[in-house]
Amino acid sequence: MLRLTKRVLILAAGLLASGPALADEGGASVWLPGQFGSFAAVPGDPGVSFEVMFYTRRASAVAGTDFSRGGGLLAGLNVSEQYLFLTPTYTFEQPVLGGQLAVGVTFSVGRSDSSIWGTLTGPGGNSISGGSSDSASGISDTYPIASLKWQGGDHNFMSYVMGSAPTGPYDPNRLAGVGVGHWAIDGGLGYTYMPASGFEISVTAGLTYNFVNPQTGYRSGTDGHIDIGTSWSFNESLYAGAVAYLYNQVSADTGGSARLGDFRSRVAGVGPQVGWSFAAGGLAVDVNLRGYKEFAAQNRPEGWNAYLTLSLSAAKKPGG
Repeated sequence: MLRLTKRVLILAAGLLASGPALADEGGASVWLPGQFGSFAAVPGDPGVSFEVMFYTRRASAVAGTDFSRGGGLLAGLNVSEQYLFLTPTYTFEQPVLGGQLAVGVTFSVGRSDSSIWGTLTGPGGNSISGGSSDSASGISDTYPIASLKWQGGDHNFMSYVMGSAPTGPYDPNRLAGVGVGHWAIDGGLGYTYMPASGFEISVTAGLTYNFVNPQTGYRSGTDGHIDIGTSWSFNESLYAGAVAYLYNQVSADTGGSARLGDFRSRVAGVGPQVGWSFAAGGLAVDVNLRGYKEFAAQNRPEGWNAYLTLSLSAAKKPGG
């Protein structure tokens, strides 16, 4: 029975590798869909600021195949992730190219739990099942970022570039991990329309270029992503609205175990958001909570995720 169970796990892993879970090398992309939300392109205050972001996600994928003489194999993957991102940023007071330059770096720690299961059913209806799970935690990858923002009346524009350095541990032989194991660079443009009425809408679009993972020889395809946030401010402190994203690989994975040809991942998400701003002890504090329910997933686990963001900066002086 033990040998049969191990064979079930091997079959399940093989099925998932050809099913909806392992594009973008295990469904773990550098870009977290939904990173940008409302007010994304609005210039900030010059000086040092600090952002703390907690991210949590639960997702799953199921794949199955039928045998020609009856029976089949059903396999599944469950993923649970929690990450804490810390981002110190310096915003320059003097304009650069007519805009506001900000540079920062994001440090991250996290925990990932993954489990895989499989059920093999024979032509006579008899079945055997097996499963395995793994957990990993620790320092994750590091993300330097720079942005330029311009403002003209109600219209705000942004360009940004972000890198991903593989500082987190990566083991291709484990189910779970907190690092993606390769370098990447991401860049894009953002726009925020924010008239005096209290209405706001922001759209940020970008592309991620992934370099080869040296441990596996695998290169994830180029990823495209669009983040959207819209809100209504009830007063100077409180706002609420909705958020959405679309994540879609624009080129296929190559190398390593990517033997399935045009193998790409896609997912969309939508949900609510609420934000609160206030001053405390000489600091301007902004709190934002937003959540997403995913749908239309392809070659990627699907579920839900949420962001809780706390931003700290020097409070404006009266008349400033």
